[in-house]
Amino acid sequence: MRGRSPFYPIQVCVGVILAVPFFFPLTALGQDFPTRPILVYAGFEAGANTDLSARALAEEAQKELGVPVLVENKAGGGGSVVATLLATKKPDGYTLAVITTSALDTRHIVLSPGYNPFKDFTYILSYGTGVGGLFVKRDSPFRNLQDLIEQARKNPGVVSYSTPGPGGGQHLSAEFLAKQAKVKFKHVPFKGDAPSATALMGGHVDFASGGGLQMNYVTQGVFRMLAVTLSEERVPEIPDAPTLKELGYKNVPPYSFVLLAPKGLPDPVYKRLDAAFRQAAYSPEFQKKLKNFKTPFVFKDRRQLEAEFPERYQFYADFLKELGLLKK
Repeated sequence: MRGRSPFYPIQVCVGVILAVPFFFPLTALGQDFPTRPILVYAGFEAGANTDLSARALAEEAQKELGVPVLVENKAGGGGSVVATLLATKKPDGYTLAVITTSALDTRHIVLSPGYNPFKDFTYILSYGTGVGGLFVKRDSPFRNLQDLIEQARKNPGVVSYSTPGPGGGQHLSAEFLAKQAKVKFKHVPFKGDAPSATALMGGHVDFASGGGLQMNYVTQGVFRMLAVTLSEERVPEIPDAPTLKELGYKNVPPYSFVLLAPKGLPDPVYKRLDAAFRQAAYSPEFQKKLKNFKTPFVFKDRRQLEAEFPERYQFYADFLKELGLLKK
């Protein structure tokens, strides 16, 4: 073997030894991760669909990851509190969050919180879309949506409604309806679905724009659902409630439930989390629970989320400007 140094075997060994420190940490990181419990922040209060679905997803994911996956509620700002907190955490895979895309587009645009949805996160996946509705108490004099609109037309700014917070899908769907119907509602925001539902139950507002929690109250005979928002399909469990489209109104795009990590997550750790939570999302157990939460299963991976987000963000920036909801 001409041209090869007699010290070639030694040189190869030295080269391999010197190279090990450069590739071993990442390889080992993927193989060893996780070695301790993983914390997932849920961006809404206990009992909200974000909380319930995050806990169901965590329960299935920990079977694959082999460590506890704990869920901690951090309600406020429609998920923006959690997003702000997550952006400050170490990107080691041990701190994640489940929030809705509303915190990344509409609420970010309206509230201008301390995070950048384009730069501060590693998107992992989304597993469902929100379905909303307009709800009244069972004994409300508003028998249908037209009754509500007529009352608002006669009393501009008097008919009030609660939501889980400003800038979310429930808020914007109600405001978009008001714009089309040429009426003005009085918006009363709360920190989550539960207090929003309680406000309606106590008669503090005339109607609520909400989601799965309020739908559960419909099936229990506490509320009535005047119309389905954020979806063009009726809710199977509440078949008598028409969609806004059926009633001649346009709607806003639905929000998604998204799992994300701080920016800079190492690729081996991302792949480990993606595989585990993907398997959890497609498990029969999780899908059954998601159906019970009135949440349609729609899976999107990191590539799909990153591709669609800029366009979605620009849509809402223009939409919010048109509605006059942007900060001056």
